[in-house]
This record gives sequence, C-alpha cells and structure tokens, in this order.
Amino acid sequence: MRCRHCGERVGLVLADLGSSPPSNSYLTDEGLRSPETWFPLRVLVCETCWLVQTEDFADAAHLFDADYAYFSGFSSTWLEHCRTYADEATERFGLDRSSRVIEVASNDGTLLNFFHMRGMKCTGIEPTASTTAAARDLGLEIREVFLGDESGENLVADGLVADLLVANNVLAHVPDIVGFAVGCRRLLAADGVASFEFHHLVELVSKTLFDTIYHEHFSYLSLTSVEAVFKTAGLKVFDVEQLSTHGGSLRVYAQRAESTRFDTCESVFRLRDEEASLGVASPAFYAGFQERSDRTKDDLMRFLVDAKREGRQLVGYGAAAKGNTLLNYAGVRPDLMAYVVDNNPAKQGMYLPGSRIPIVDEQRIVDDPPDIVLVLPWNIRDEVAQRLGSLNGWSGTVVTAVPELRVG
Repeated sequence: MRCRHCGERVGLVLADLGSSPPSNSYLTDEGLRSPETWFPLRVLVCETCWLVQTEDFADAAHLFDADYAYFSGFSSTWLEHCRTYADEATERFGLDRSSRVIEVASNDGTLLNFFHMRGMKCTGIEPTASTTAAARDLGLEIREVFLGDESGENLVADGLVADLLVANNVLAHVPDIVGFAVGCRRLLAADGVASFEFHHLVELVSKTLFDTIYHEHFSYLSLTSVEAVFKTAGLKVFDVEQLSTHGGSLRVYAQRAESTRFDTCESVFRLRDEEASLGVASPAFYAGFQERSDRTKDDLMRFLVDAKREGRQLVGYGAAAKGNTLLNYAGVRPDLMAYVVDNNPAKQGMYLPGSRIPIVDEQRIVDDPPDIVLVLPWNIRDEVAQRLGSLNGWSGTVVTAVPELRVG
C-alpha cells in the first residue's frame, strides 16, 4: 500500500482488529435476512510522513451512503461543545452578520445553526442525504457533495468563500486527505481562518483507544502528520488547542500559506516539541498497541461471560461507531448483550452491524431494568450515568470497557 499523503510504501502495522462491517451500517429487519459485507480492519503507519491510516479496502461512497445514521445533535455534551465554540470563534475572529461560515461535514446542522442564529451567512457541505435533510429542516443551506480539490473549485465558482471554515471530525474521514485539504484552502478567503478538530493520535496510542479505529476513519492524526499534509495543500497551522472531546482531541487553526494575518502561536511550538519527545516520528511509539488492545478485549469478554453465567442481565447504551468496533473485535453477540439503548430515533428498531444486537429506546430500561449497563461511547460515561440515575427506579451497575474495564 502507498501512503495517502506522500505516496511512499507503508508497512508498519499499528493494529489488526480482524474484520467487521462498516461501523455505521445499521441493519433493518429485512437486512437481518441478508449477508453483510465485512472488511479487514488494519491500521498502518507511514514511516516517511508519519500519517497513520487504514489499509485500503472500503471506499467512502460505500461508507457514507444515503442511510448514514450518525447524527451529532443527540448528545448534550456535544451540543454544549458546539455552542461554546461558536461563541469563542465569533469573538476571536470578529465575525458578524456580514461574515460567511462554511462547515464541511455539517451533518445535521447542529454546529452551523449556532452561527445561523446569529444572522451570519452559513453554508454546509455534507454528502449524506439523511443528515442533509435534518439540516435543511433548520433552514440551513447545504451543498450535498464530497469536498475535494475539484468540488472546492466549483463551489468557489458559485461564489462560496469562507471567512471561517469549520471542519470538525471529518479530516480523519476522507480517503483523499490532500485533495480535501486543498478543497478547504480553495474555499478560504485571502485572510480567512480554517478550524479542524480531530481525535489526537497521541491520546489514541498512549491510552490504547482502539475502538476509535473503524473504516470510516481513514486517518489517525498527530500535529506532525497534519502539518505535513497542510504544507502540501498550501495551508499553515497558526494555533492548536488540546481538547477533552472523544478522549482527547486537537483543534487546529490554519490559514492560507501566503497569509500573514496570524503569527504562529506558542501552542504550536509546544505541541511540536511534545510529539517529538514522545517519538511520534519513530516506530517505537507504536510498539505494543496490539497487545494492549487484545488485553482490554479479553478483560471485557471475561466480564460478559461471567455476568451471563451469574444470571445477570447486561445491556448496552449508545449505538456508537466505537461501540461497534469493540463488539465486533471481541465477537460479542445478543447472547451476551440483550440490546443497546440509543436516543436517536433513526437507529431505534434497527440492529448493530456485525453483532446484530437490537437497538431500542430508553423506555426499555424502565420497563425491564437490567443489572448492568455497558456504556459503549465511554467518552460520555458521566453524561449517560447521570441520565440512567434519573430513570425511574433503576439502580444497576454502569460499566465501560475502554481504555480499561471500569465497573461502577
């Protein structure tokens, strides 16, 4: 395989998680009677530019189809994150009603709507029909395309130029990462700002967050690799923030390479040094990840089997992509987890890909209280535990499996 950024041969293996269906390919009742397509799930490290990336098996059109079921507006934690970002960006960059905000991968419009409500000119770029429909219901203008070099040029020809371009949790989701970054640069005004959020590779490796690996994530990003990609695309990073979201993320601010609006902040120099000291640009940093992942998986399976033998009912909470990676890697099926609760109506009545565990609404926990709830999106454990505690009479045990088994 050739690196998606620099084109050099890639051979260093970070993780091999067997195989699974795409993590957001939820099944209907009819789908249960049909075979699923499973793809190998291997992650490799480029030892030239240090971009960490999935091995090529599934293409984006297969992964992000019209029935894509991830909607960002169903977590109160994420809603608050979006609201705070909109407040801070508006003040920092002097945005007003004359400003245009473009969000790439705008999903259901949760974030973009906070700028829209301030009276700014807003456009979303989103390739999935299901989430586009939800965003348009909010009154947002959405262009239903994948962003790349050519589509970016076409959008600019239509008059779209961003004072602020936001691309949260999408840079890792694009197979042509250079073309995507070029498309972002094309959409930027001469002194515009681009803001990217993505899960930080350092957190993924150091905490063994293997469930963050799934086919929709083509890349796993450090500041080291992102700066290399951006340099190729004609962008430069001028600031970086370390966030707690998704177990540890980066928010990177970039401008056109020729722009002099912002000087490079101390935060960039500091994180460059930190990643260098950790050895991000060396094979040693990635050693042992597979063995640690296997150990976490084995601990979970022992817990699930013991719970079954003891007659305790165990269910899941949150039909999240990371949960599907975990369950399929471990080989969990409905005999060990009766159902999974999710508050997204688009997922209720469906089944998890691979494991085929049914997805139900929260009322099921009230009607038939389980002994144990395994929170699959462990990054919002506290939010879910608080919600479970408010349910009528439920007093069971809350468990998470990653980064390590935590009971109670």
